[in-house]
This record gives sequence, C-alpha cells and structure tokens, in this order.
Amino acid sequence: MAKKNYKVTTRLPELPDLDEGESLLNLFDQDNPDINLFNLVDDEMIRLAGSKFSFYKYYQTDDYDEVYMESRNKPVAKQGITVHGHYDPTSLSEELTQFGIELTNDQLFTFNKSYIERKIGRSVIPGDVIKPEFQDQRYEVFEVVEDSFESYGVYHLVCSAKLLRDAPDVQDTPLTQVSEELGGYAGIDG
Repeated sequence: MAKKNYKVTTRLPELPDLDEGESLLNLFDQDNPDINLFNLVDDEMIRLAGSKFSFYKYYQTDDYDEVYMESRNKPVAKQGITVHGHYDPTSLSEELTQFGIELTNDQLFTFNKSYIERKIGRSVIPGDVIKPEFQDQRYEVFEVVEDSFESYGVYHLVCSAKLLRDAPDVQDTPLTQVSEELGGYAGIDG
C-alpha cells in the first residue's frame, strides 16, 4: 500500500504570544463563570446517588455547663428540612470492652456546600441533627470539615455524626414492643 501525503490547504491561525504563566485554557480561571458548572454537576451527582435526610437545625444558646463542657438542653428545630446528601449506612453494633459497652457507630455525611447552605440558610454546625429517611435513627453532628477541590470550584461539607441515643422518640419506645419473639426456636413451643 502506498503512503499518501496530504497537503494542508487551509492556513492555520498563528498562536498568540503569551507571557509565562498565561494560558488560553479557562478551566482553572477563577473568574470564569463556567467554574460553577462543576459545582452544579457535583450537586446533581449527590442528589442522584445519595439519600434523602431530614435535617434538624440546632439553635445555639448561652446555656453551657462548665462542668460537663457541653450544652445540656440543646434546642433543635421540631420540623425537619428535607435535604439530599451521601453516606454509607452501617449496621448498629455495640461492642463489649473492658470499659463496658461501647457504641462505635459514627457516620460520615457528605453534602455539597452551596446546596446545603442554600437549603438550611446557614452552614452545618456541630449540634445539628440528621435523620436518614429510610432509617429510624438520628445522628448528631459533632464535627464539620470542608473538603474542597478549589481548582474546580467544588466544595463538600463532610459531617462526622454520632448516633443520638437520648432522643425523645428513642426514650419513649416501650421495651415490651418487639418485632419478633425473643429466644426459643422457630415453630417449636416450649
């Protein structure tokens, strides 16, 4: 097979003279209006692949116990705000150690920063309560970390939360109401 040589008939424009550090690529230009595109795509991905949560805002007060170094009566909103986020659900596990029963069910919740701030009217703070829609468990946020991809303009809030065991709906559940019989063998009376 013969090798063919192709001739360019159209004259290509010359490349502009650029000083060092300048570029024609606008992807990393912070003044570019398209920088928000990545943030919108990230928000959409979290909505599609994530879960719905009821978000209960914590209202900070001056009621702070110096001995226990915490606020004992934490005012939390009664009505939840429906938000979308991402987390990996884990099963409830209580481990018996030399110090007693330990509950090691901390959860990480991930939210798009601009989305969650727009939905709740402020940033997430420690003390806020998150309840996944399909679980009957509440989690109290104890740490909020901003995870950012600054060159793309995407910012996440990663919230560490612990299982809220002293919630009124947990305390008011009678222990006699169980979903199935305790002990024994299935189908055998005695």
